[in-house]
Amino acid sequence: MILDRTPLNMNEVEEILKDIPESEKKAEAEEYLKKFIKAKPGQSKKLKEELEALDILKIKREHIVKIIDLLPEDASDLNKIFVDISLTEDETNKILDVIKNTK
Repeated sequence: MILDRTPLNMNEVEEILKDIPESEKKAEAEEYLKKFIKAKPGQSKKLKEELEALDILKIKREHIVKIIDLLPEDASDLNKIFVDISLTEDETNKILDVIKNTK
């Protein structure tokens, strides 16, 4: 039974996997995460806090998760995450500054 649907970044998934008993599925998930995780665990937590602190109403939890997972480097990469929303240039720059400062 699903109790709650909360988007998680890949570092949060990695933390949850540590509590699961060893299995073939767990090994596959860990291998996948090793290939694609870009941010370190401490970096992802800090980035999440700073993005939430920006207090931009357009940014939803799902967007924050994708930003942490993909770490976009420019406005075009960032706009691929915000397909359904258009960010102003100021909002885009604030988000990109936060990403650059946490690297």
